[in-house]
Amino acid sequence: MTNETIKKWIIRSVIGLFVLIMILIAKPFVLIGAGERGIVLKMGAVQDRILGEGFQWRKPFLEKVVTIDVRTHKIEVDAESFSKDLQNVETKIALNYHLDPTHVNKLWQEIGSDYSDRIISPAIQESLKAATASFTAAELVVERPKVKDEIKRLLMERLHRSYIQVDDFSIVNFDFSNSYQEAIEAKQ
Repeated sequence: MTNETIKKWIIRSVIGLFVLIMILIAKPFVLIGAGERGIVLKMGAVQDRILGEGFQWRKPFLEKVVTIDVRTHKIEVDAESFSKDLQNVETKIALNYHLDPTHVNKLWQEIGSDYSDRIISPAIQESLKAATASFTAAELVVERPKVKDEIKRLLMERLHRSYIQVDDFSIVNFDFSNSYQEAIEAKQ
């Protein structure tokens, strides 16, 4: 090998290394994890394109990809309401839900990342209040499955409009006022 050949090889290697470093800095690709979707933002604007799991290409410097988890999540909420006979009811609710993978871009655009506090918790509160108001305190205990189904139906209606799917719903606990509990104990 001559000096001239070695110089050309070194120059090509440096240029190739520079191009490789520039490609890595520009990050023309993104990896979307299992159970996630990628929301494409083009210069800050949410695009219609949603990226699935795996290796995905993006336009460097123009597009940013925000990943969002679409697996099942659990939220527990304490809620206070009144029964049909005006008894105070404190309830602990557990909700399993997931985001609609085909509409996460709309969710991001319309609601943002704090959808749990802005949409889910108020929907649980409102659905619980609407459902318990149509049952007496005694019916809430005796007809618990019916109460659960009514709350779940109301929740599914409300959350579906916000691209949130209800997987399962549980009433963890009903708790009544001390005076009501004492009245029941006195009857027994």
